[in-house]
Amino acid sequence: MRIRTGPRKTQSVDGYIHSLETLGTVDGPGVRFVVFTQGCPHRCLYCHNPDSWRLKHGKRVASAEILDQIENTSTFLQRAKGGVTISGGEPLVQPAFVGSILRGCKEMKLHTALDTTGYLGDKASDAMLADIDLVMLDIKSYDPDTYRRLCGVDLQPTLDFARRLERLGRSIWIRYVVVPGLTDVDEHVAGLADFVASVKTVERVEILPFHKMGEFKWQELRKPYQLTATEPPDAATMARVRQHFTSRGLTVA
Repeated sequence: MRIRTGPRKTQSVDGYIHSLETLGTVDGPGVRFVVFTQGCPHRCLYCHNPDSWRLKHGKRVASAEILDQIENTSTFLQRAKGGVTISGGEPLVQPAFVGSILRGCKEMKLHTALDTTGYLGDKASDAMLADIDLVMLDIKSYDPDTYRRLCGVDLQPTLDFARRLERLGRSIWIRYVVVPGLTDVDEHVAGLADFVASVKTVERVEILPFHKMGEFKWQELRKPYQLTATEPPDAATMARVRQHFTSRGLTVA
């Protein structure tokens, strides 16, 4: 446990969270303290947390309260070569709240990561981005029509945000979910691989298989789940998608 010797410099801001995870291992390097924020403009067909869409359906908390919890684990996080990840929902729905947490984490000298679609990238100031060591950027599809069908919003803001991160020298991990019949089309995957290879600050690409672990939440919320008949991709499909990225010299996880 770290004992604070003086007041925090960053101002506390109220916001809404979905949940917290104190020992995350899949949301950035090392062991992570993960803040899942509430609110998202996307309506992804395979979203596993549709209960995170509406902002005020989450728990209202002060960023100072979150930072107190992070501070209690900060020494462990540093020793585990981890840090703090802000995920969602979509964190950039609440830029002031998220920015306050990031600033507080940097005051503790913790590694910070932001998991985002980039759709609301214009809401992130350069100062906020300077407090982020790693951006995990979810790009759902490189085809604008498929992207809109999957997510209900436009693709271009995400691509623009990737270019902005590149200009600012921010490290990027790309995340891509393989959904059979939707995001495994070779032409579209090849286009994305070309784009990602051209973004000089991309460090790695995470290729993730579609799953239906959140389907029960859609049922609980009485929302129609359109991918019930869609099965997870097989090994051959995953290997084919991975090949598009590795053939361009990208590191694929």
